[in-house]
Amino acid sequence: MEQPGTGEPIHVRPTGPWRRVQEQLTAHGNAVVYATWGEWLPTALTHPRLRRLLGRDWARYRRTADPTVRYRFVAARLLLKYTAAAVLRTDAESLDLSYRLGGRPYLRGFDQIDMSLTHTGDLMAVGLSREGRIGVDAEPADRRIRFNLLRTQMCTPTEAAELAPLAEREQAAEMLRLWTLKESYTKALGQGMRLDFTEFGFELGTGRLLTPDGTPASRGEWTFATHRVLGRYLLSAACRDEGLDSAHDTSVSTMLDPRFAAVMADPV
Repeated sequence: MEQPGTGEPIHVRPTGPWRRVQEQLTAHGNAVVYATWGEWLPTALTHPRLRRLLGRDWARYRRTADPTVRYRFVAARLLLKYTAAAVLRTDAESLDLSYRLGGRPYLRGFDQIDMSLTHTGDLMAVGLSREGRIGVDAEPADRRIRFNLLRTQMCTPTEAAELAPLAEREQAAEMLRLWTLKESYTKALGQGMRLDFTEFGFELGTGRLLTPDGTPASRGEWTFATHRVLGRYLLSAACRDEGLDSAHDTSVSTMLDPRFAAVMADPV
């Protein structure tokens, strides 16, 4: 399911295709990329300036004892930085990745760029927007979420009424899609699991955002999309157009606060 304002997620490796990511951002104001952490691990392990590239994440990387967790962590941070560097047309090492309360990543000095990270299994995905908030979420496509068990915790009355007549397999598929949509929406809001999933809903056929009683909850500022990637994951994105400056030029020289640029120019 895809709506206007979103594009197909792009499978990227350290070598790209970064031009496609730039084109996606120009066309839609947002871009979603994905990869497996194994595809990025060789670059992480052989990068000659990994400490500088990781910046403030270096200490966390070094103190993470479990090698699997450590490797996934560094691969995801490289994906974040390489993606941001591609759309900003700058060097990944020059970007300062920080975190808000709750762990949401952001780029210091680039308030107009919003970003979201998700990972599950061997998949990691990054959403980036220059027009407003963005959230991404992914789940294994074979995960089974049972309607009868979770309808009261997850579904609005309107959603429950639409799901009830469906066959069990179709119910499970729609429940999984709804789960990823609701996760991506709450991530875009910066709420995560703190926002009750029964306080908002989605129309099954169109994916439109609804209030619990089934009335429209958006005037078109929100767009949502769900895609199957790598053949085994569902990846959803929620994007809000907040009416920010949609100039096509997202290069670091025009977007970065000049005072912050001076600080960034000094070697660490």
